[in-house]
Amino acid sequence: MPRAAPRDPIYRGRRFSADVIELCVRWYITYRLSYRDLSAMIAERGGAVTHTSIMRWVLRYVPEYEKRWARFARPVGRSWRMDETAVSIRGEPHYLYRAVDGDGKSVHSLLCSERTTESAQAFLRKAVARQGAAWPSTINLDGYTASHRALRLLRQEDDRWRGVAVRDCRYLNNIVEQDHRAIKRRCASMLGFKSFNTAAVTLSGIELAHRIRKQQFRVGSRDSASSGTEVLDEAALGSSSRSRASERRRRNRSHSVNAPELKDA
Repeated sequence: MPRAAPRDPIYRGRRFSADVIELCVRWYITYRLSYRDLSAMIAERGGAVTHTSIMRWVLRYVPEYEKRWARFARPVGRSWRMDETAVSIRGEPHYLYRAVDGDGKSVHSLLCSERTTESAQAFLRKAVARQGAAWPSTINLDGYTASHRALRLLRQEDDRWRGVAVRDCRYLNNIVEQDHRAIKRRCASMLGFKSFNTAAVTLSGIELAHRIRKQQFRVGSRDSASSGTEVLDEAALGSSSRSRASERRRRNRSHSVNAPELKDA
């Protein structure tokens, strides 16, 4: 009796292969495609996936992919530029807090329902707690009072914040404001977020794809600047590359056998 091919535990019980799931999730968070666009593209390749299935894959696997990619994150600089940008959820404004270092490398992002002191505090706590993030030496803020008050309160909470210099220089924040464009550009093609949880997971996936594009990961000897995204995904997500490679070879052979013969006119 033939043995079942080894499969990553997170994909057990799924009808579709890991290749199809990872492809759909990666394309959705990277490119300006809708769920229905991806469903049509998979149909052209001989598959049948509904757009709602792809949406469930994104919500289920983006948090898992973030955890696995975090193991290979490069350290970011200690000079941060922090800013927030508005995101609409069911027509109501919410705020995506983001920070980059002096070289434009993403530090962290967090979606909050309000633009308050508590939201800024929550963002800064999570930014310093994430894996691979060094404690900042300098944070540049805009002129919004709540962000400055959040840092003053954090200094009372943790003495390490006392050594962080706070600056309020508009032109230094240009780098993070320009970096917002990549996230906003991807969201522009969507019909809109319908729930806070969906928006939070989707935006974190878009941020992950943006960080991969900015070469913020190193997987073994592979660098995101020189290796293809699919190769990096296989290494970072811990999939069984041998079984998946053999599956691709088998699929390619079947495509070549079933391909129609071109005859001369």
